[in-house]
Amino acid sequence: MKRVKYLNNRDLLAQIHASKNTYCSYIAPEDSQYDLIVANLKKINASAIAQARKSKAKRLTQEAWEAAKAAGGKKIRLADFTVSPRKIDKTELVFRVMTYDHIPMDAERKKNPKQTADHHAKVNFPPFQHYRYDKKGKLRCVGKSHWQGGMVNGAFDVNHGKITNSLAMMFMKLCERYGTRANWRGYTYNDEMQSQALMQLSQIGLQFDESKSENPFAYYTAAITNSFTRILNIEKKNQAIRDDLLEMNNMNPSFTRQNENERNTVAYKKKMQSVHGDVKTVNKTGIAKLNRKLKKQGEITSDDFDDVGYKKIELKPGRKPPVIQKKW
Repeated sequence: MKRVKYLNNRDLLAQIHASKNTYCSYIAPEDSQYDLIVANLKKINASAIAQARKSKAKRLTQEAWEAAKAAGGKKIRLADFTVSPRKIDKTELVFRVMTYDHIPMDAERKKNPKQTADHHAKVNFPPFQHYRYDKKGKLRCVGKSHWQGGMVNGAFDVNHGKITNSLAMMFMKLCERYGTRANWRGYTYNDEMQSQALMQLSQIGLQFDESKSENPFAYYTAAITNSFTRILNIEKKNQAIRDDLLEMNNMNPSFTRQNENERNTVAYKKKMQSVHGDVKTVNKTGIAKLNRKLKKQGEITSDDFDDVGYKKIELKPGRKPPVIQKKW
């Protein structure tokens, strides 16, 4: 049976990039595809340029190979479409600089700001700017996130973009598949868990920072797990309140509460102390004797255990049986 592709990080990263571009403004469409992410302009040096060239060459090679494969070519090798990084000019590279310089200040947003983001207006993902070398060898801004219009005469805007339909479908598939896992699918409120997780992904979906990680699948899975756990804890609290009300009105609570009440009784605790019989241990000499009989006779009966000196242990309330390391 042919394996069906579920989701992978490459497709997720592509849709995250496309979704973020709807909130951005660029001078030209080709300026939207970055080759390297840096923390500030000072990080753009000779080493960063070489790394950006390798990244762009790898991306162009992959795109050319996929285009030839989609055209119906057979026995196509990736090596036949290799692009050399040396052939890529410095002016063709695009650098994404993570910065808040174009985000307006907002002093009333938080009372005790601690990070750089706390001093600026709230945005739905880390802001950035795209830079490219011009023919004179100087860096020029060619794109801004959360922006509309030109680079000089434009304005800050956070409401004109949206998540792509493909990314939204991926979010739905993630929540649906996670809800079918063995530790979650048995709950009657599984649909509510999936709805809460989907709402959470729609809020934090674009907050994934490509400069820190290339694994959005793990990032989204952790968010879904937290959402499922949150609903589970809420339902447990509600069930406890219902059981309290039922007990106050002399009615039978849920089976979970009944089992808890039974386990807390003194009779149940005494019963569990001897439910498996008396705890006994045997020394090394007794184990050696049993092994000799097993080797000689080929089997051991219950009568053979009577010849071995067992030591009975009296268990007191709250005391656990000792761990027996030696076994015959």
